Amino acid sequence: MAQHKINYLSEGGLPVALTTVDKLVQWGRSNSLWPLTYGLACCAIEMMATGASRYDFDRFGTIFRASPRQSDVLIIAGTLTKKHSPFMRRLYDQMSEPKWVISMGSCANTGGMFNTYATVQGADRIIPVDLYLPGCAPRPETLQYGVMLLQKKIRANKAGRAQKAKRLM
Repeated sequence: MAQHKINYLSEGGLPVALTTVDKLVQWGRSNSLWPLTYGLACCAIEMMATGASRYDFDRFGTIFRASPRQSDVLIIAGTLTKKHSPFMRRLYDQMSEPKWVISMGSCANTGGMFNTYATVQGADRIIPVDLYLPGCAPRPETLQYGVMLLQKKIRANKAGRAQKAKRLM
């Protein structure tokens, strides 16, 4: 049998990776996002398509969860009514820190075409939003791109520090 002997000293030294603990922690956080599914209208169909085989969120380490205690990203997909807003706030409060919110679609962003007494005119009036995805309904590629932007935002933060307080509206 052939035996291979690796001589690290002749090839420039040992393979060493240098990084900081912050970068390592943020890399782990950004590549294991677990979103809470909160689909309210037609945008939820696009969100489900993003998790299906054609777009496959699993490549990003993103696994949809049904429990707020196991998730760190809340994706609001669809028209948020005033009747739903206390429940959404409760789910947001039950999520552990650090947590991020993606508002998906025109109805979740601004109330869309529904300027009525029963529709919340933007999810940011109830909870702080990190990322807005425009469109009616946004394509699955838009949600994938949004998750990649969120990953970039997470990697840019410091792991040891608490998140800055997010402002409402």
